[in-house]
Amino acid sequence: MAAPTKGPRLGGGPAHERLMLANLAAALFTHKSIKTTETKAKRMRPLVERLVTFAKRGDLHARRQVLGIIGDKTVVHELFTQIAPLVELREGGYTRITKLGFRKGDNASMVQIELVLEPVSPKPKSAKKVAAAAAAAGTAETDADETVAVADETVAVADETVAVADETVAVADAETVTDETVEGTESK
Repeated sequence: MAAPTKGPRLGGGPAHERLMLANLAAALFTHKSIKTTETKAKRMRPLVERLVTFAKRGDLHARRQVLGIIGDKTVVHELFTQIAPLVELREGGYTRITKLGFRKGDNASMVQIELVLEPVSPKPKSAKKVAAAAAAAGTAETDADETVAVADETVAVADETVAVADETVAVADAETVTDETVEGTESK
């Protein structure tokens, strides 16, 4: 989200700016495209993007958050029922700003800000990226196979260690029996 600007606000105090941006956003949702000054459009863009993201969520809490910013229920209904389904697959970038030139009276830079409602077409992946992804997937499978093989070897070594330990205990027991037998025969 954009950092707050320093210095004077658009048109007056912060409350006036917040209301003006909310009204501009409501007009944008109603008409899908509006003509305004470049400064107002650039300040409105993060607000509109955030509201559209809430609309894509579509739950009651998101609707109430949008209603807290835009008071008009008909605009909020249109945002949630008509605009949100059109941008469901789009990951951000819901607005487009096009420069129009300068206003005649005060030479202010004018722009047209519009909602981007065209369907998203996924970019075709290049052959190199597809090959790299396949190689990475193959490497991951190979790594998994190697991990399983190492785990099997570890279990086999552990089994051998237990077997050797059992043999050592058996040999030690046999030596103890032999020593007792030898001592028993020498004392006779």
